Amino acid sequence: MKSAYELAMERLAQSDPDGNKPLTDEQKARLAEIDNRYQGKLAEREIFLKQKLDEAMANQDLHEIEQVREQLRSERARLEEEREDEKERVRAE
Repeated sequence: MKSAYELAMERLAQSDPDGNKPLTDEQKARLAEIDNRYQGKLAEREIFLKQKLDEAMANQDLHEIEQVREQLRSERARLEEEREDEKERVRAE
């Protein structure tokens, strides 16, 4: 007897027959390049925003600290979403 998980995976495979096709070497290379590029972008933003956060902490500006932390969270989420969108386009090719 199959588990609910196995049944769900079978239904998913039937609804998206191209979803399990293997990636080409070119696609793998492009996916790695995308990961590297977005890791760099994220590191750049984190460095900049952590400097602003350190300044706000030195000034004990609680409002500014919270704003910078929220900006850091939103930047991370935005960059992750952009990266996944770009990777999905490569996978769909």
